[in-house]
Amino acid sequence: MRTLIGLINGPEDIGRSQWFWLLASAVLLVLFLLPLWASEFQSSNIAYYLLNIPMALGLSLLWGYCGVLSFGQVAYFGMAGYAYGVIAGNLAGNTWGPLVGSLGGLAICAATGAIFGYFVFYGRVQNWIVPILTLVFTLLLETFLGQTAGYQWRIGHVQLGGYNGMTGIPSFQLGSEIFFGYPFYYFTLAITLACYLTCRMFVNARYGKVLLAIREDVIRTELLGYDIRACQLGVFVMAAMLSGMSGLLYVQWGNYITPSQVGLFQASLPVIWVAIGGREKLLAVAISTFALNWLNYALSQAGNEYAPVIMGALLLAVMLFFPGGIIVTLAAGRRRRERSRVPISANEEST
Repeated sequence: MRTLIGLINGPEDIGRSQWFWLLASAVLLVLFLLPLWASEFQSSNIAYYLLNIPMALGLSLLWGYCGVLSFGQVAYFGMAGYAYGVIAGNLAGNTWGPLVGSLGGLAICAATGAIFGYFVFYGRVQNWIVPILTLVFTLLLETFLGQTAGYQWRIGHVQLGGYNGMTGIPSFQLGSEIFFGYPFYYFTLAITLACYLTCRMFVNARYGKVLLAIREDVIRTELLGYDIRACQLGVFVMAAMLSGMSGLLYVQWGNYITPSQVGLFQASLPVIWVAIGGREKLLAVAISTFALNWLNYALSQAGNEYAPVIMGALLLAVMLFFPGGIIVTLAAGRRRRERSRVPISANEEST
């Protein structure tokens, strides 16, 4: 138990003090009690803001902790969503079909990530080329899915739908319990929290320390005897599965998916979420992902057609003035101020 608590409260993420955990508990309590005064529609919107967090956490592990930037996270998002739609759709009427579809979607993401990552990392592809390869992979997937409009493009009795997308995707279900409305909100909250805590323990464990070493100096880490290719491949697969988890939640939330979900603009969004919050801290990434999804939705609801421009301008401003991310920079400034007060108080006591 102490080991578990030690991993959760380790140094590789923001927030370790008693006050932080009290505030975090209060926030979780508010989120848990939210359906008491929020409508199902409002709860559904908040579930949408939450469901993108696992994908952003995966990119944070890959980019912020391992030093490998990827524009391909939405590819796994889309693969998991389509796989779930095909499997659960063909098992319609089977109460365990959605669970089988979820496991199948995650398995496809893991297998594809392992194959793609193997050729990237064991082929010793330079880090600056990886973003290009992952982006090309994403665009190829979007192009392929967009060409599947004909009736012949079906698996079982489920049609892929081309650019119109796949519709009528079943909601998640366990036995006779269908997760829709408030139950889906709690389901999404639980999954998101579990993903965050798992990632937090992961980066504070020994494997996470190795990832930080790889980010800082690949050659030195390899000379110390670590198989850096295996470590990079492992975190690449983990990031793919986290993106797949977001994809599963998305199709279970909206019951549809289109090729545009793996398009160029969508591919850039996880990078924006992670960069603005601070890619080297998981909590910063989670907060910025939630906030930016809310902002994007609010702008869209207001009829603002310039939401993508605003998001891009925000990213540019962050890169110029807060290169480490807004939340990470503010947290670092607070720590510096706290440390600067210690010598002053010590001198006052001595006098």
